[in-house]
Amino acid sequence: MKSVSWIAVAGGLSAVLLAAAPGRADPPGAQMFADNCSACHQPQGQGIPGAFPALAGDVFVQGPPAQAAGVVLRGRGGMPSFANDLTDDQISQILTYVRSSWGNKAEPVTVAVVADQRAKFKAETGPPSLQAH
Repeated sequence: MKSVSWIAVAGGLSAVLLAAAPGRADPPGAQMFADNCSACHQPQGQGIPGAFPALAGDVFVQGPPAQAAGVVLRGRGGMPSFANDLTDDQISQILTYVRSSWGNKAEPVTVAVVADQRAKFKAETGPPSLQAH
């Protein structure tokens, strides 16, 4: 019977484990950006001139986090409101991704900032009307 080198076995096991390990994971918010924002703002944040603003290098995007959160919740121009579609955590992750991608260098957007903006938005719009048509 042949003797087995433990070094060879360990090396082979390491190779199998490394091959099975997933590649580098996308940053938090990347997939949600792709799913909710990239059709208009484009996958690399370049926007579509005359239709949808670029997010890459945008001063507004890199400005105060509360302003960016407010726009995502309320919508603006042709942009829809995402208040009913995304949670505070999801908006926080998307905005943090946008504010740190494509050369942008802005602080993360916390869930607390988004929650505060959501509360202000709800106060502005009031409760939904139950009035019959």
